[in-house]
Amino acid sequence: MKKVVIALLGPIMLISQPQPHYWQQHVDYTMHIQMDVKKHQFTGKQTLLYTNNSPDTLREVFYHLYFNAFQPGSMMDVRSQNLPDPDGRVKDRISKLKKDEVGYHKIVSLRQNGQALNYQVEQTVLKAFLQKPLAPGATDTFYMEFESQVPIQIRRSGRDNEEGIDYTMTQWYPKMAEYDDKGWHPDPYVAREYYAPFGRFAVNITLPSSYKVGGTGYLAQAENYWQKADTLSEGLWAMNYLPGATQERTWHFVADSVHDFAWAADEDYLRTMRRGPNNMELNFYYLEGYAETWEKLPRYTKVFFEEMNQRFGVYPYGQFSVIQGGDGGMEYPMCTMLKGTGKLNGLIGVTVHEGAHNWFYGVLASNETQYPWMDEGFTSFAEDEVINQMRKEPQANAHKRAYLNHNFLMSKEGEAEPLATPADYYARNRTYGINSYSRGQIFLAQLRYIMGAEAFNQGMLNYFEYWKFKHPAPHDFITV
Repeated sequence: MKKVVIALLGPIMLISQPQPHYWQQHVDYTMHIQMDVKKHQFTGKQTLLYTNNSPDTLREVFYHLYFNAFQPGSMMDVRSQNLPDPDGRVKDRISKLKKDEVGYHKIVSLRQNGQALNYQVEQTVLKAFLQKPLAPGATDTFYMEFESQVPIQIRRSGRDNEEGIDYTMTQWYPKMAEYDDKGWHPDPYVAREYYAPFGRFAVNITLPSSYKVGGTGYLAQAENYWQKADTLSEGLWAMNYLPGATQERTWHFVADSVHDFAWAADEDYLRTMRRGPNNMELNFYYLEGYAETWEKLPRYTKVFFEEMNQRFGVYPYGQFSVIQGGDGGMEYPMCTMLKGTGKLNGLIGVTVHEGAHNWFYGVLASNETQYPWMDEGFTSFAEDEVINQMRKEPQANAHKRAYLNHNFLMSKEGEAEPLATPADYYARNRTYGINSYSRGQIFLAQLRYIMGAEAFNQGMLNYFEYWKFKHPAPHDFITV
């Protein structure tokens, strides 16, 4: 019987890899950002080399303008005020923003290969009409100048969060939307999830030299900004900041094979660093008042990366930064923004969850808007598996909480919705949360029970290896 099974599985393993017709778009951003920290505004110059690897001729392109969501009357504002269970961090806060507290992106100019483009802006989406169609296989240069204002921190992005972090710069720049075999995905921003093409980012950020910056990618000439100081514990270094010689300085970051770029800045950041698996850098940026727990966090973060590498695939980048900022916990390529408060166990839990996103959101990068369970559910499964392994006495069922949440939802008449519901279309936040996180997690837990642990574990490694940097859809995972 084993020979028969192997004979049947052979072709399945072959077709689980991307086929010759598979394609994806490619982006190459170069951005120069000048911050005015008194006005909380910045000017930007963006050069984008966009390669059309699709078989289609493109006659229009779409950009996301995320900061426009933080204005009274925006779709995010209206949706929040009309949900039966709005996010407590948002509620009606956007509707109360003053002129100097809103967020915005104002486009000064937009050109394709030097030719000015006509465009339309509808809240968080810009549609540009191309002067010359972009043929299959062609690469065009899009140049944009823009002016932006950083909103008061409400959801993920913004300035002056409740813990005192000056800038959490996430979803902060005009960003080309994804185009795939389903067409364009210019989804309006209503505080849910993301989907974008992979590529290269070279980001130059100029601001007062007293500010310290951490985020996605690698800092060029890092030795001019930081140097090792004291050893805080075994393997953990405190890093001394080297202020610039002038009032302003520019931070140069580069990241390859990522689909977004995030950063945070504060004058009072402390930074520690330790080595993780494969000699990667684990960086931690936090305020002094949180040092007691944040100095203990790196040891657990190293163990987390070791477990994830073994169970779900090897992390492909050379650094990861845990950064105090934002409004809770949120993942970005090569970093996470999270609040610093709470006990050590809670901080470890959030770090593990947001870190695990870097496998499913960051590297596999399924369309989270369409299939949120492929990111949140798989991440929650990995989180509970790893944390359970880190316990002195692992629990018999690491996913008990997910089953309890599922049972709770099933007890609420009329609230259950299909797992295939797109993220922005749920009638309730609670249903979205249980479906995407808990029921997506249960899908993997039950699949392992059916397949057996050995086959399941190898399947998860195969899935990561075949589909990293390629935006897998549900049928791609099922085929593996």
